[in-house]
Parts: sequence; structure tokens; C-alpha cells
Amino acid sequence: MTRSLQAVAYTRPSALESSPGGGRLGLETSRGATPRGAVDHPRFFAGFLTSPQVASAGLLAVADVAGTRYFQRQLAASLDPVVTGNGDRLRFESFSGCGGVYARLDVLEAGLDGGEVGHGTTNVDVNNPLREALSRIGSDDPLHLRVGPDEMAVTTLDGPVVEKKVPLPDRWLRGFAEAQVIAAGFDLRAELPASEAVRFLRSLPRSSARGASRGTRWVVPSGHVLRPTTRPVPGAVCLPGPERLIALQRVLRHASALRVYGPALDGGAATASAWEVVLPGMRLTLTLSPEASRGFSGEGGVLDALAADETAEDAELIAVLLAWEPRIDVGDLSASSGLPAERVRAALVRLGTSGRVGYDTAEAAYFHRELPYDAGRVERYNPRLRAARDLVGAGAVVLDGVLATVTAQDGHAHRVRDDAGVLSCSCLWWARYRGGRGPCKHALAVRMVRRGALAGQAEVLVDGGVR
Repeated sequence: MTRSLQAVAYTRPSALESSPGGGRLGLETSRGATPRGAVDHPRFFAGFLTSPQVASAGLLAVADVAGTRYFQRQLAASLDPVVTGNGDRLRFESFSGCGGVYARLDVLEAGLDGGEVGHGTTNVDVNNPLREALSRIGSDDPLHLRVGPDEMAVTTLDGPVVEKKVPLPDRWLRGFAEAQVIAAGFDLRAELPASEAVRFLRSLPRSSARGASRGTRWVVPSGHVLRPTTRPVPGAVCLPGPERLIALQRVLRHASALRVYGPALDGGAATASAWEVVLPGMRLTLTLSPEASRGFSGEGGVLDALAADETAEDAELIAVLLAWEPRIDVGDLSASSGLPAERVRAALVRLGTSGRVGYDTAEAAYFHRELPYDAGRVERYNPRLRAARDLVGAGAVVLDGVLATVTAQDGHAHRVRDDAGVLSCSCLWWARYRGGRGPCKHALAVRMVRRGALAGQAEVLVDGGVR
């Protein structure tokens, strides 16, 4: 497993302090991306939280996910959450150490008061003393929030006094990217009022023995309730590893609704799903991988976009046009870039793999952010993508109409069939997953070669004066 050390540095620890006018919550930032470029300790907000108890509970839930492994719990996990200023809201994101749970707290415009929200993304320090202090907030007395150094500290910084270095595996980076791509295929499947949301979530298991998953459950929306079912009947929503929703328990008493998102069912295989608690001026969302023992990194949803050369060029063009929008409008980007909407969407998928956009299921839209690590490694070290490119480079792909033959290094030939753009393969990967975890390396190599052949034909037509 390839991994590196992710280094973050803060001017001081984040802290909750008392003052005559109420509490003061200072969240310290590391180096981050802003409209001015990379900046040490950017400042995104200074103002008040309209619902301090709710915000504190939401922040703790995000921190819970960042510090948890829901599978193989004996291994430690800790990576500070990411904060993004989108001009009208603050987003706090985290990803579990096991790579199977993505969390995001959106503090919307209604949840903030008395200050402008900046633009940019960085890590934010959430340490154990701060967690303890946040858990003791018992009233909605005024709470001032500062994200980034205070004005006096900005002019007196002598260097970081808090440094952390944590392992950052490549599968963790790939999983963060895949979670966004998968969520883009979700639709709203159910919405429960507060009372039913609390009843349902409190009925779920809080933990499982020795970190083992309790397996996949299915629920069916029925009016304003969710009823359990033993199989994926039409309209059902997958709840894989239900104990992984434990972080939502922190905000239950503040919930006004529970929204459930998922893909349209295709067969009986387990799927990912997203669970959003609606809060006063905020939203807390957990996205679960299809199985507790299976993180997002192997789902393969980004491979087609990574494999297309034109998508790389499109992504660079689209990246220039982004401006930390809280909601990216594909139509506007299409008009600004001159690219068809489908190519814009493919470019956004590719930008997601480098941490430059996320996806908000509540608004069914991408948002701009720049994750503070080298997520470009997602492409460089993706094993199936590397293997497919090696096959293409070795001339292992032979096209024959809708069929193709791919000869592996061991001399074994695999047959790939193109059925109206849907590729299937004779290899064991395809037999096991039936395309449910993205294309195999053989199908991916065939797709690369076909795209190259089509591009070559287009060049011949243009050179010959035919368009």
C-alpha cells in the first residue's frame, strides 16, 4: 500500500474560551488554497453562530468520523477535518480512516451572523481539549466563531507552534474522490419528519462486536417512515453497515428532518447511500460505502474520466473558471468554456479526483474546493488505470468490431465486448463484480484504444476537408 505523511501546522491549538460577551470558538487553520493562491493560515470567517449547540454537535460528529475506523477498529486513524469557505457558507468535511464513511457539515448562511465568509480550503485543528469543551456547551448563549487567526495574530505570526504528521494512504485519497463521484448519481429517496427520524436512527445498532460489520440492511420508504425489508425490493434504499451512522446521534435532538439519498437499484447488490440530517441553519451528511469492509477506493467510478485525454484538457479549462462557488452550474460553465454539458460533467468528475470539487446531494450540484493534499496521486497511483495504460503501451489490444482481444502479460487472452457503449469482459474481475465496481483493466484499455482510434479518424477527416 502506497502512503505518505500528511503534514499540517497551526499557529496554536484551536480552543473554546470564555468572555464577558459569551464564548469564543477559535478554529485554527493550516496552509490552504485561496483566490490569492496558497496562503499560510487563511482566515475565512469571524462572526457568530446562530445555533451554537447545533454547530458544536455537528463539528464533533465530523471530528468523530475523521478519527474513526469503522472496519479493523484496532488501527488508529486521525486526520484533521477540512474547512471550505464558499462565500455564503462554511463546509467542514472529513473521511474515515477505513475509507468507507464521508462526513460533511454545511453551516449555511442562516447559521452564520455578523461576518463575511471568505473563499478557500484548508485543514482545521480539532484537538481533544477542544472536543471536550464543545461537548460541554449546554445552552445557546452567544458563541463567536473565528475560522483562521485573529487580526492581532495575523501581524505577529512567527511560525507554527502545532505540527502534526499523519499517514495518508493512496486508497484514502482515491476513496475521498470516489465518494464524490458516487454521490453525484444519487437521488432523494425518502424524507422523514423529526419524530420519525429520531425513532429510526435511535433504533440502529450503535456498535458491533470487535469492529465487525452487522452487514447490509435494506429499508423501504412508506409515507413518512422507513420500514425494514429483507431484500432490495423496488424503491428500497441500501443501509450498509448501519452502525456507521453512529455520528448522527450527536445531533438527533436538534434534527428537523432526515433525508435519504441513493442510486436507482440495479439488481440485488449493495450500494452506497447518503443520510442527511436537517438542522437549524445547517445540514450534516454521512455517505456510506457499499460495505463496511469495503471502502470507496475500489469503486472505479472515476476511471473512465481519468482515462480520457480530452477530459484532462477540459478539466484544466474548467478549473480556471471556478471561483469557490457554493453551487457549480454546469450550464454556465458550458457557456463560459464553449464545451458541451457532457464534457463539462466529465471534467468535473476528473477535478473531483484531484480534490478540486465536491458534491452536495442536498442541492444536486458540485461545489468548488481545493483539498489541502496532493490528491493528484489518485491518478498517478490508481492500479487499474496504470495497468490499462501498460496494456495499451504494450500493444496488447486488438479491435475487431464490437469485440476486442486483450492479451495479458502472462499470454492469456481476454475477450471484451462493446454493447452500445457498455463493455463486458471474460476476466475474473468482470465475473465477480459485473461492472459494479467500474471497468476492469482490460475494458479500460479497450476504451482508451477506441477513443484513440476515433480521434485519429477525426483528424483524417479534418485534414481531408470533411467535417
